[in-house]
Order: sequence, then structure tokens, then C-alpha cells
Amino acid sequence: MVKQIDWWEPKFGKKEYSLVRGVLDSGFINDGDVTTKFEQELTKLLGCKHVVAVTNCTSGLFLALAGLGIGEGDEVIITDVTFIATANAVVLAGAKPVLVDVDPSTMNISPKSFASAITSRTKAVIPVYVSGRAADLPAIIDIAEKREIYVVEDAAEGFMSKLNRRCLGTFGIAGCLSFSPNKIITTGQGGAILTNDDQLHVRLRELKDQGRPVRGTGGADIHNTVGYNFKLTNLQAAVGLGQLTSLDSRLRRMKEIYALYQQYLGDIKEISLFKFDISNGESPQWIDAIVEDRDRLDEYLVRKGIHCRKYWYPLHTQKPYRQSDERFPVSSRLSNKAIWFPSAFTLTDDDIRYVSSHIKGYYRSK
Repeated sequence: MVKQIDWWEPKFGKKEYSLVRGVLDSGFINDGDVTTKFEQELTKLLGCKHVVAVTNCTSGLFLALAGLGIGEGDEVIITDVTFIATANAVVLAGAKPVLVDVDPSTMNISPKSFASAITSRTKAVIPVYVSGRAADLPAIIDIAEKREIYVVEDAAEGFMSKLNRRCLGTFGIAGCLSFSPNKIITTGQGGAILTNDDQLHVRLRELKDQGRPVRGTGGADIHNTVGYNFKLTNLQAAVGLGQLTSLDSRLRRMKEIYALYQQYLGDIKEISLFKFDISNGESPQWIDAIVEDRDRLDEYLVRKGIHCRKYWYPLHTQKPYRQSDERFPVSSRLSNKAIWFPSAFTLTDDDIRYVSSHIKGYYRSK
């Protein structure tokens, strides 16, 4: 039998089962006290003032934009290399996503491209942290502040990754996290909005819960504004609280896996691993690289039972957001060479050695 190595694998333990069972036994499985406890734990971990738990990162981005009053006629600058949800959240808010090119060293938004795309309609910029790598936030924030543009961080892949020891997602007026199954912790689906702004926090609470600033009864409640339903349930929050109990070991393991790939693949000229600034707090969500002959390498590894994940198609190539390649020279050149190697914290040292040996074998056989 061919050994199977998955790109990612979520893991659950006794703590999650116990906490979920407690919620079921309570008879209250909606957004409630367990969700509040999850928010409080995240607040302490991330070092921010407020955390609002929501259904997913996409809805979090939408709510953050809506909470800031961004909508029809406004423009929001985003990177061309991201999961399409970033752009879709902007559209959901009624605004126009403006795509810009990326920095080739990180695949994150280029500050130069951001600055050149600003117009009188620009109201926000959304830096995305691919694989947990920080964007050039000092430059982005400096540009944004001078033009009175909100910074709303898409930290879907950046939970507990840091820039100069400060958590990603806490630099702008709002930051959004994802707890989908391929993240360092998961609640199945789920996300969170981070903010240090008291007024925005109240607005987010209203928008996520039918216009109520505090949790209601579903009956004789006061609704001061229009709102929606983007609640995270106690069941999901219980899973998240259980996952947090193993967070430190998971983060430590991801750094070890990154170091192993550096050790085994660092001398392969056809491979350029993206770097993480571990010493200043960056934490890999996944391990990624620019590789030559990517699609054939991927096919070769699949035959060996090794499953990678190819990068997203640039947003400008997707039908809803299609534009000319000429406007995005870096993303057009690099996206079809970018790949995530197997990165699950459940992988052993032998697994990483096995994957690396087959990657080496591919290039040596050419």
C-alpha cells in the first residue's frame, strides 16, 4: 500500500467531546455563555479589547465593513492573491473590491500597489496574511492613516501569528479570524472579529444579532437598528474552547515542521520556500513555496500518496472579478508556481522526511 500523507488534518480530543456534551446536557445550544467564554479566552490570548464571535471569517469581514459604514459607492482595496471570500465580503457590503498586485517575497499585498490604487472613493484596505505571514503593516498603516482609510485585517490564516510580538488582526480598526477545518484550531465553521474600538464593538454586536446590542430573548427585545444573524453557537464555541487547550503544542509543532522543510529542501534550486520570521513571532499556518514545474510535481506526489494544495487562482482571473494579466505582473507570474506542502501539525518528523525525499526525487529524476 502507498503511504497516504494528507495536506491538512483537523484533530479532536476528549476535551472537545466533554465540552460539547456539557452544552447538549444544558439544553441551550445557541449563542450563549459558552460563546461568551470563547470570546473572553480569545481576548486574553490575542491582547485586544473586544472579540465578537461570528459564523465565519467572510461574515466577519462583511460585518466589519458594514459596521464602519462602508457600502454602495465605496471602494475597498484588496490583494489579488487571496481566497475569493475576501472579495465576496466586500461585495456583500455593497462596496467595490479593487484588486492590487502582491509582494513576491510574501504573496501579500504590495504597499506600492495599494498606494497607487487609492481614489477619492477608497474607504478601506484589507491586508491578507497568506499562510500566517505578516504583510508590510508599517507601510500599509502609514499610507492608510495619511489618506484616512480604514485598515481591516483578513487574518483568516494568521491566528496567533505575530509581527514584532503583536498578534496579527490587532493592528487595524478591525481584524477577522477563521476557524474553518483547515486552520490551527477549528469550530467546524466559525470566525471572530477583533477590535479595540468601543463604538465599533457595539455596532458589531448589533449587526451580528438582529440589531440587538446585547443578547436577547427572541421575544420582547429592543431592536434599535437593522441587523442580521451571524451568531456562533455554544456547540461551536465548546469545540473551540477544547481546541485552545492544545494550542501551544500545535503552534510549536508548526514551527518545527517549517524548520524540517527548510532543512530537507533548502538546497533544492527548483524550490523557494516562503520565509517566516519566527524570532519576531510569526507562526506558520501552512508551509508554502514557489516551485518549478508545479503541476507535474503535484501529480507526481499524488501518485506517491502525498497530497499538496495548489495556490488559489488570482482573483483577476476569476469570472466575477476578471481583469487583464498585465495589471498584475507578480501574481500572474507566481501563482501558478505556488503550492502548499503537507502542513498538518499531526504529521511526524518521518512524514516530513518522506514528503521531502519524494520532492527531491522528482527534481533529481528530471
